[in-house]
Amino acid sequence: MDRKADTPKPVTVYLKDYQPPAWHIEAVELDFDLDPDATRVRSRLHFRRAQETAPGTPLHLDGEALELLGISLDGEPLAADRYRLDEAGLEVRDLPETGLLEIETRIQPAANTELSGLYTSSGNFCTQCEAEGFRRITFYPDRPDVMACFTTTLRADKSACPVLLSNGNPVASGELEDGRHYVTWQDPFPKPCYLFALVAGDLGWIEDRFVTRSGREVDLYIYVQKHNLDKCDHAMASLKRAMKWDEAVYGREYDLDRYMIVAVDDFNMGAMENKGLNIFNSRYVLARPDTATDSDYQNIEGVIGHEYFHNWSGNRVTCRDWFQLSLKEGFTVFRDQEFSADMNSRGVQRITDVNILRTHQFREDAGPMAHPVKPDHYVAIDNFYTVTVYNKGAEVVRMLHTLLGPEAFRRGCDRYFERHDGQAVTTDDFVNALEAANGVSLRQFRCWYDQAGTPELTVERHYDPQACTFALTLRQQCPATPGQSAKQPFHIPVAMGLRDGEGRALPLRLYGEAQAVGESRVLELCQEEETFVFQDIAAEPVPVLLRGFSAPVKLNLDYRDAELALLSAHEDDPFCRWEAGQTLARRLLLTHPPEALTGELIQPLVEACRHTLDDAALDPALRALALTLPGEGYLAEFVDTIEPQQLHGAREALRRALAQALRPEWEACYQALTETGPYSPDAAAAGRRRLRNLCLNYLIACEDEAAYELALGQYRSATNMTDSLAALQALVNSDCPQREAVLEDFYSRWQADTLVVDKWLSLQATAARPDTLDRVQALTGHPAFSLANPNKVYSLLRAFAQGNPVGFHNESGAGYRFIGEQIRTLDARNPQVAARLAAAFTDWRRYNPARQAGMREQLQTMRDAPGVSRDLYEIAERSLGEECTE
Repeated sequence: MDRKADTPKPVTVYLKDYQPPAWHIEAVELDFDLDPDATRVRSRLHFRRAQETAPGTPLHLDGEALELLGISLDGEPLAADRYRLDEAGLEVRDLPETGLLEIETRIQPAANTELSGLYTSSGNFCTQCEAEGFRRITFYPDRPDVMACFTTTLRADKSACPVLLSNGNPVASGELEDGRHYVTWQDPFPKPCYLFALVAGDLGWIEDRFVTRSGREVDLYIYVQKHNLDKCDHAMASLKRAMKWDEAVYGREYDLDRYMIVAVDDFNMGAMENKGLNIFNSRYVLARPDTATDSDYQNIEGVIGHEYFHNWSGNRVTCRDWFQLSLKEGFTVFRDQEFSADMNSRGVQRITDVNILRTHQFREDAGPMAHPVKPDHYVAIDNFYTVTVYNKGAEVVRMLHTLLGPEAFRRGCDRYFERHDGQAVTTDDFVNALEAANGVSLRQFRCWYDQAGTPELTVERHYDPQACTFALTLRQQCPATPGQSAKQPFHIPVAMGLRDGEGRALPLRLYGEAQAVGESRVLELCQEEETFVFQDIAAEPVPVLLRGFSAPVKLNLDYRDAELALLSAHEDDPFCRWEAGQTLARRLLLTHPPEALTGELIQPLVEACRHTLDDAALDPALRALALTLPGEGYLAEFVDTIEPQQLHGAREALRRALAQALRPEWEACYQALTETGPYSPDAAAAGRRRLRNLCLNYLIACEDEAAYELALGQYRSATNMTDSLAALQALVNSDCPQREAVLEDFYSRWQADTLVVDKWLSLQATAARPDTLDRVQALTGHPAFSLANPNKVYSLLRAFAQGNPVGFHNESGAGYRFIGEQIRTLDARNPQVAARLAAAFTDWRRYNPARQAGMREQLQTMRDAPGVSRDLYEIAERSLGEECTE
């Protein structure tokens, strides 16, 4: 099928074509007359021609979906022959070296279904300007390297919008005629327009105060719809912990008089770090024990921290261009991961982060959407808010932390913030600061930013009993990725140790060293192949590699089953201990048919699980992780052709076998962890609930009346959403006769709480049952669902397409056709959400020919649809293997 001839092909933007801005905007004054159907925006841009820009160079101002009402220069209306208006924006010619450009536009917030720019949510006004949403508010050079100080005045009807918020500090307010009022906000720090924010509406709020370590008082506000005011305390406490942590770990204080968070129901992303006025998807703010799970509490803390940390790593120092997105996002994800690790269980946090990376980012690296942490081209920048930029970007920063050590890394970060405060910079500037602060070279390390793909680390070992030496030979190889066939060797930190046959840690003395240097160290692999020889090794040891998952690589090491069992019982590093058990289970799942996963064959895994269950000294949350079988998405990375039903069948067979073999132990552990006191979201209590609910998950696999009654009893008696939802999930994925009645009961109890109903939708969308597709299709017509709300789309449609491989990849192709149709409908109203949903089709080549044909057909239909957005076009085109070119 050919792309429609009358539909222009989207233009590709290349890093190599970057040019500094020809004009600078030194100050911006914005004036809003807010109306849902016709908001007037007056902008006053104080401009200056860049020193290297030739006289006569026009000023280009981006603009999209704007009605131009007027334009003047230095107080005089601009003649029509001095500007040109087109679909890309506004070009102004024959400008003086400096001046004041005044522009008036009209926009329609209520009609803005893309949720980019200024729009309405639940009757309130709010904005989302990252990455290119400001151009939907007014004409402006919408690029991150144009930084200016903003003063914003908001005018609105006081009864409809008693709250008027923008960036910075309030400097003026007052009453106007006809029941209207105004507030003026001033942000003293220069920022790019993607950090602009505006919120107006009838909102309630809670407030608190934080005193910085230098003694400054900062007023803290969280604004929500009034019926949600009792769900804000955890978010406020998380904010104060984040502020204190950033001062202690990075020496960064907050810089304005107030810090504000607003929760909105309609938001494409998780949250946005706008200077002084963070706008959040409500799911990352609102929490109460009866409506939010332990995971919700932890996610809220992490996301609150993430957006706050952006005040320095993203706002005070920002990106020169969007190719540098990981400069702020990768760095800040690393910071929020470390914050969460310090607030909760470090081992659990690390395993959780690695699980996300290996399940999602490794898959992205292996497919047509593979791209470097610093991409070199894009069609729609919205498509590059990816797990590669965020999560792999965080791993790149983590490796720098590992290689340099905590103190040296902190010195480098201090240098980075001092050098570049108030600037728009690049990933090279970040690495340069680390080098300069510590007198080291990280030249080779930069490959991690520039090269796509997941390196494979192959390990050979050799023990010499006569010389008492143990040699490890490490080889690295990175497969070809789109546009990158040849790769340079990476600089890979390999944190490691050795254990003897009893599981004891051995001192590590490399060949040529005078003495041993501890029991754990970091090997630096810089060549394609290097050998490291350890001395004074009395017997053949068991190597422990990638402690803490020290590098985002795939490890190939021929562990024997007995060695994996030893590591799962004795290794101190939480990740390596967990990984040993995962590898043992993975081998069983991928090398035997489901009917064989029983008896003697699985006995080593049964004993390893029994040992973990009995280890009362181990953190319950770590025990739960160790006892959880590898996910189907992760298992798919180890097969050439993905057969979803086969992977699911094997995993379910092993789960049932473990449930039966250890039933007394599961029951005893479940009963021992029964809670009697009030709910607390702290790590210890959450860990106990996690392990208890995992026991329930195994017991329900027995599929008998006793198991059903246990789950029903927990559902009926639960005093918190964590336990209630865990019981409901167990029942939804079973053949319990009461499952439908329980689903109806849950909805009837919570239908007024939209975030809880989202959980209800997701449970049904991810149920591995024959009727799930029919149920999901029916739910699209349910009052609880709306294509207009991204959370609803993610909870139902994305949960099915990306979280239910058995249902989505049904051989009939019905799942493909259903989701394809939903994507095309969505694309007309919200291209960002449509493109994210289309990600379910990107690895179509990994499946059998019948499934390939079904997914390819949908991708071609998406790509060739008349009026397709550039967001969806890029995903479809790249997935089909045809690079986007001009």
